[in-house]
Amino acid sequence: LPAGLSQWFPALEVLDVSGTGLTEMGTELLSLPCLHTLLAKNNRLGGPGSLPKGLGQAPLARSLRVLNLSGNRFSEVPPALLQLRGLRSLSLGGNRLHSIPPDIQELHSLEFLYLGGNFIMAIPPELAKLPSLRYLVLCDNKIQSIPPQLAQLHSLRSLSLHNNLLTYLPREILNLVHLEELSLRGNPLVVRFVRDLTYNPPSLQELAGRTVKTRNVPYAPSDLPDSLVRYLSLASNCPNPKCGGVYFDSCVRQIKFVDFCGKYRLPLMHYLCSPECSSPFSSASQSSTSQSESDSEDEASVAAHRMQKVLLG
Repeated sequence: LPAGLSQWFPALEVLDVSGTGLTEMGTELLSLPCLHTLLAKNNRLGGPGSLPKGLGQAPLARSLRVLNLSGNRFSEVPPALLQLRGLRSLSLGGNRLHSIPPDIQELHSLEFLYLGGNFIMAIPPELAKLPSLRYLVLCDNKIQSIPPQLAQLHSLRSLSLHNNLLTYLPREILNLVHLEELSLRGNPLVVRFVRDLTYNPPSLQELAGRTVKTRNVPYAPSDLPDSLVRYLSLASNCPNPKCGGVYFDSCVRQIKFVDFCGKYRLPLMHYLCSPECSSPFSSASQSSTSQSESDSEDEASVAAHRMQKVLLG
């Protein structure tokens, strides 16, 4: 950036230096107290010293609202960016990112996050701690699964996951009550449905806990150690309406198909308390009159109105 920038334009609010071949941004950036939008797309930023030291402590950290660094060479999210607590829009698409740092949760004001076109393999659960996030773009990465914690993004309107490696979605995604757009095209779940059953036998503690819960054995905090009282409070109800059981740590992971808009069937992950709860009709090869489809239609009737657009191809 040119020297004396802050002296020439002390009230500068928008700065666009995209496509200029920049390899670093100098300290002049720190002296722009009114800057709220910084666009530096399609440059060569990403090496050591690309961003000025002290960025998180400068007036810019409070004033900046929009930052676009897409089309650069960052291999990780610069820690200094995570100190820009006033950011509402952050774009790092088309870089060389392999992960999302858990500290992304510090950007409490973030409403728009674009990380498409990278090499990201996993989504940290901490991403769900962004209360204002409305648009999340993670397309064109190498993501294999979605953490169920994303259901905590209650403000989310649009979720772009196309062109990843997803084979299922967590059942909790139905809790995204304001979600209007879900983009999934180009994932294995769209072209081939999978069935995944895993089960670890329950421990003696879990068996005892299940008995206490299912038989409504009365107990008071004075009867048990605090650790066991907390453990019993973590019981999850088995979603099988014919079962009525509970589970703690040991459960069956299974794909369940949910119909959307009368056209698409999405494989969602759900959890059962034991293999005995697993229906032989869970396979996608069964006819449309199977019990599995009947159940999925009931579930879909609750959630279909929430997702106005499901883009699968």
